[in-house]
Amino acid sequence: MTDFHTTPSPAPLMGPEPFRFAPSPDVLEGPAFSRTFQGITVLTVLGSGYWLLRLWQQGKFGGDTGWEGLRSAGWFVMGWALLAWTAWHVLRSRVRIDATGLHQTWIWDKHQNLDELAYAKLLRVRGLEWLMAPRFYTRTLAGKFTVFYVTQPDMLENCRRLAQELETFRRM
Repeated sequence: MTDFHTTPSPAPLMGPEPFRFAPSPDVLEGPAFSRTFQGITVLTVLGSGYWLLRLWQQGKFGGDTGWEGLRSAGWFVMGWALLAWTAWHVLRSRVRIDATGLHQTWIWDKHQNLDELAYAKLLRVRGLEWLMAPRFYTRTLAGKFTVFYVTQPDMLENCRRLAQELETFRRM
């Protein structure tokens, strides 16, 4: 008599073993951009806003300092608004690394699962990290790439280690 209630054995996994990484500590989280970079960004927005306001007050947009002049400055005001919106995201952007992946809050949030990684590289100019945020470039097995901004020394070290371990893993 045949027993129809037995569970079949699980099928073997197809494909290579997924990449795994254990950051140290288990979860790292911090600002994506340095305080210096954030300060320069705020000064740029405030300075350009002040300059735009002064140009409008001087009648440089069609000779009118009223609503008509402001309408003439519309594209400049929209450009400044876009600059301010980006600066807001620079100020509040955070990056997180854990055992499942990388995540950054940004204009659009970015996420990269570690088990899908094919390539990773830390791009930075040593000594200028305070000015230019180092970038952690990742590419998936499907070819999608994502760039994460990383500024804290412990995150930089974990990103360097992750890229090194991934390269070793992919060579096997």
